[in-house]
Amino acid sequence: MKAFTIKKYDKKGVMQFIDIPIPKEDEVLVEIYAAGLNLLDSKIKSGEFKLILPYKLPLILGHDVAGIITKVGKNVTQFKIGDEVYSRVADFHIGTLAEYIAISEKDVAFKPKNLSMEEAASIPLVALTAWQALIEKANLKKDQKIFIQAGSGGVGTIAIQLAKHLGATVATTASEKSFTMLKELGADVLIDYKKEDFETILRDYDVVLNSQDNKTLEKSLRILSAGGNAISISGPPTPDFAKAIEAPWFVKMILSVISLGIRRKAKKLGVDYSFLFMRAEGTQLQEISKLIEQQVIKPVVDKVFTFEKTNQALEYVESGRAKGKVVVKIK
Repeated sequence: MKAFTIKKYDKKGVMQFIDIPIPKEDEVLVEIYAAGLNLLDSKIKSGEFKLILPYKLPLILGHDVAGIITKVGKNVTQFKIGDEVYSRVADFHIGTLAEYIAISEKDVAFKPKNLSMEEAASIPLVALTAWQALIEKANLKKDQKIFIQAGSGGVGTIAIQLAKHLGATVATTASEKSFTMLKELGADVLIDYKKEDFETILRDYDVVLNSQDNKTLEKSLRILSAGGNAISISGPPTPDFAKAIEAPWFVKMILSVISLGIRRKAKKLGVDYSFLFMRAEGTQLQEISKLIEQQVIKPVVDKVFTFEKTNQALEYVESGRAKGKVVVKIK
């Protein structure tokens, strides 16, 4: 089996193409047809997340996968050989930039019938992030207002569609050249981040989905109404997050310190701040599949790279120019 691997944390380093044995875990073995790339892959490669995700090296990157099951373990009940599936594989079990991967049955869902393998591979991580932010954390309701930053990004394009499905009014930031696409996805208020300051335009919002830096996050707190929710997928992580992942005590202390400032600002403004690091969840992904098959949610794929050009694909993700998702076609 061929795979891309990193041997050490290095922001400027490249992944190496190697041959490794086919896994034999007692789960479902998936022949990988396509793998979606995310900024998370870049952050793990550079070592940025090694405090909260202490992976052992060498490591195969990749969290999103679409493919066909070629083997099932003796305890698998929902899937059979030949099923077309997709998944955001669990932390510490990543490795979709390969020809095969073994995945826990609970993290797998049936691939939407109306999507290609490449389209399906673009969905899991970003869609689960949107689902867990808007439905689990924010409990977003009809007629509420949500500000989704970076609307043309991978999470943004899915979150806008999900928010509109839930009946919310959606504001977002992007460059003007992305406005047409974002209107088609359902965005109501479009702000050109190059020319406009969202803080002077938006007022009394119920929810913010933050994916930018701390300065933007602080401004976002000020556009919320009393009791509003700011949910950040870019940090800073909180002690509650450390508790949820059962981090060591010293990690809890570190995260408590680095998030103290933003938590105090949120409390002073009478709003809630939380950090979301999405998790693998096959049951939720199956619900997302239903919305995709009903054409409520549509994938937005910017570019598809061949397997051999995986390093170039990740460089493109890191450039910040992608509109929607970047996918590697493996088979």
